[in-house]
Amino acid sequence: MQSKVIGEGTKPLICTPLVGTTKEALLVELFNILIKKPDMIEWRADFFEGIANTNQVITIAKEIKEIMGDMPIIFTIRSSREGGQPIPLSDSEAIALNVAICTDTNVEYVDCELSNRPEHFEELRKVAQANGTKVIASFHDFNSTPSKDILMQKIIQSETCGADVAKVAVMPQTLEDVLTLFSVTLEAKNTLKIPVISMSMGRLGAVTRMIGGVFGSTVSFAIGQNSSAPGQVPIEDLETVFQIMEKSMGI
Repeated sequence: MQSKVIGEGTKPLICTPLVGTTKEALLVELFNILIKKPDMIEWRADFFEGIANTNQVITIAKEIKEIMGDMPIIFTIRSSREGGQPIPLSDSEAIALNVAICTDTNVEYVDCELSNRPEHFEELRKVAQANGTKVIASFHDFNSTPSKDILMQKIIQSETCGADVAKVAVMPQTLEDVLTLFSVTLEAKNTLKIPVISMSMGRLGAVTRMIGGVFGSTVSFAIGQNSSAPGQVPIEDLETVFQIMEKSMGI
């Protein structure tokens, strides 16, 4: 089976998060998720209690990759400022861990927040490119939905700084905010050279996880065993929605 690539194909890839705090919990969670056959997995390493031990993280990443085979992995250290778990690493140390993932494992994607210092982002981008790893440039707002202009600015910044994928995740306060997200996604699809991942979070934003692909979002994050963000839909429900959309729209 050929590894799936973000931005290729006719419908969004379904990605499920790994949020275990220990190696044992991660492996149990992984096997429970793989039974449900997602397209890819995101290891949210900020949940892992041993994140400060680089060698241990690398070893586990290799083991996860060996079990998963051709299924791609996104390695993510979500910062607490963008909704992640508190970790004992500085921003520069988190970048160094991402660099080690690129150089010492076969992980396909690393997530790097646009809120990182530009020189840190560029350091990771260069190493990732040299090792065949793709960088997802991400922006998260867990409190509100910025204006369309600001969101487009973030997406364009992702492409300008050399990322392979742009990602925005925002919190809607109204249904108008959800429409803003859809509008930004469609514009990005029509103007960017790199694929975009977009979502509104929470109850109001759940619809974006289900039909965001119609507007151009290339990945939808679903619950395999545990949720990593508000509003995620169980993988079984998301697959049903995708099947209905595929049948009704001929996607």
